Amino acid sequence: MSERTLAAALLAGRHVGLERAAAALLRAAFGLIMFTHGLPKLLGTSHGSMADPMAASVKLIDSVLHLPAAPLLGLLVALLEGVGGLMLAAGLLTRPVALLMALQMAAISYILGPTWPWIDRGIEYPVLMLFLALFFAAHGGGDWSADRKLARG
Repeated sequence: MSERTLAAALLAGRHVGLERAAAALLRAAFGLIMFTHGLPKLLGTSHGSMADPMAASVKLIDSVLHLPAAPLLGLLVALLEGVGGLMLAAGLLTRPVALLMALQMAAISYILGPTWPWIDRGIEYPVLMLFLALFFAAHGGGDWSADRKLARG
């Protein structure tokens, strides 16, 4: 296929293989990014400027959200980000995992939004992740996913 024919196919929306690849790549990147946020919490290691990200999550859940069982909820957040991130990257149980991530990102955006101005502290990142998660909750894992492989048997 010549470059001109490929460009015409892309502009006309007729290059399904490229669309599938782009969706799979986006899903994998999103999942791996979430994994990098969950792994330090699960391992008890530092993450960027946070010396103890698990303690920070538990403190946020306890002090800002005022929810009971903050350590347990912190662990569930770490598992969602760590294990769920890997599941999302592979396209395994994509819709439910993405929906849980969307709920997490909505909570982060709502609670921290007023203290994280646009651009200055980066509230746009959890907002973008919220919409990525909503996309995959609606779209599913796509053709190149463990979900599709399991459905085919």
